[in-house]
Amino acid sequence: MKDRTCVMEVALGQRKADMAVINGKIVNVYTREIYDGGVAVCEDTIAAVGQIDHCIGPNTTIIDANGNYLLPGFIDGHIHPESTSLSIRQFAEVVLAHGTTCIMADMHEVGAVGGLDAMEAVLSEAADIPLKTYFVVPSHIPFAPDLETSGGSLDSSVVAKALKRPDAIGLSEIVAPYLLQQFPDLLESMELTRASGKSLQGHMPETTGPALQACLAAGVATDHESLTADDVLERIRHGCYAMIREGSVAHNLPACIKAVTEHNVDTTMCSIITDDLHTIDLVDKGHLDESVRVALANGVDFPTAVQMVTVNAARAFNLDQEIGSLTPGRRADICITTGPENFRVKTVIAGGTLVAEDEKPLQPLSKVKHDSILLNTVKLDSSLTGEALVIKVDPKYKEAKVKVMRTVDWIPLTEGEEATLPVVDGIIKADPAQDVIHIAQVERHGKGGRIGKAFMAGFNLQSGALASTVGHDNHNITILGVNPEDMAFAGNRLAEIGGGQIVVNNGQIVHEVPLPILGLLSDVDAWTLAKEKRRLIEAAHQLGCDIIWPFMFLSFITLAAAPKYAVTDRGFIDVMQQKIIDPVLELK
Repeated sequence: MKDRTCVMEVALGQRKADMAVINGKIVNVYTREIYDGGVAVCEDTIAAVGQIDHCIGPNTTIIDANGNYLLPGFIDGHIHPESTSLSIRQFAEVVLAHGTTCIMADMHEVGAVGGLDAMEAVLSEAADIPLKTYFVVPSHIPFAPDLETSGGSLDSSVVAKALKRPDAIGLSEIVAPYLLQQFPDLLESMELTRASGKSLQGHMPETTGPALQACLAAGVATDHESLTADDVLERIRHGCYAMIREGSVAHNLPACIKAVTEHNVDTTMCSIITDDLHTIDLVDKGHLDESVRVALANGVDFPTAVQMVTVNAARAFNLDQEIGSLTPGRRADICITTGPENFRVKTVIAGGTLVAEDEKPLQPLSKVKHDSILLNTVKLDSSLTGEALVIKVDPKYKEAKVKVMRTVDWIPLTEGEEATLPVVDGIIKADPAQDVIHIAQVERHGKGGRIGKAFMAGFNLQSGALASTVGHDNHNITILGVNPEDMAFAGNRLAEIGGGQIVVNNGQIVHEVPLPILGLLSDVDAWTLAKEKRRLIEAAHQLGCDIIWPFMFLSFITLAAAPKYAVTDRGFIDVMQQKIIDPVLELK
């Protein structure tokens, strides 16, 4: 809404509201009070709050809250919506049903495949839906330029173009080591962002002391990588917004929230974000409504929990005059909920439109014809063979001492260990008995077809192979397996269907989930896709894998910016040294 005249007239009672929510208990995120009242809406904007009888006329749509609580719509201050495997409209359909009315979207994954053009195509698909989508521009693509190959690219010249978009609100995920090493192009992108009056968002895991303060001195305003209460405290004390992550693979809220419950700090600088969210979690548990439940269960009081998924997230982007509260002039995003004892979202209004009741959308969002840049993105130079996906050595050797990366079972970070493996006919073999198997990443953007190879532990796969075209931050084809022929079959099949995730055993497809949009996304609705993902995960578990979310974990093993080891199409990566290393240590 540009002309605020009608909002003023509704507030004065000179014009009647288009919609009014009555008989509610207002949760005021500025004062932390809870009091009786309602909300009057003019078009897509809140006109009046509290006593609103004078705003109601014969043509006003009345929504009776029946004594339930009135909250602002929820705001996710840092999310990659692609992590749900849903196209943006199908993603919006389900998060709106759970009370989320606004996201700050870092579409780095889309950009890694198709660059800014692909990101803009997705944003265009989201332009006419009730979910308000702000664009946080990725800081750079590829994320690790010398260590991976991506389909799209983004440097300071592209950042300059992206920042001119009216929905662009900042620069996302400024990686601490790159900033501390003063990468020139990153510094240029940061300066462009500051000059445009937009925010600098950090990505600073295990960054503390002088290194943290140096990043903040450079202008970084937020960080979503806290793992402990001490991390949160240090960031808040230095004026950095601490975005506490509660996603599908990183459940950091219970530990981090102790900064609030045990140290009693002012929570203005604290919000809750999800970052990466699995389809099944989204359907079974919800979105930020589930984060509120986790916060409440960990001792946070109700008004504070609400602040942390609404106004505090808006403040981190200087958007609290637009969104984040039930106050005059803000976007009409309203959730009617039960109380803290059994917190549930009953009704959702987004931008003045009633969109959901009882965690179900009132109307599905229509599918759209996708821009061609989003389709047919898996481009292999040639069919894969099993021999191409494993590490070969001189056939005279009988065993190899190798470096293995092992995933931690609760968060997809890797540690290093050593193992001795048999060599047969010049191929270093997997050994499921030691939980050591093959992993490879195949470049799939039509840029040379490199294949990086390494050894993986922690998945406990006993036979067959898993493969996925979802792999941060490059989204090449990642293939994990015991049997090289199954690995090749899995990779070739994903190329055939345009991308997705698959489980193969003994040359047979056990289950597959096509993701034809960028090799990342599906147009299937969330509830249907969740069922297919359950079948996929069960197929992996039947082969011995005991990781709860095997494909989500697999997608992070290729992340050259997360400690301590990774595999990309360029090879086996020592993340801490930011270099390619040889996984073969010794041959006998």
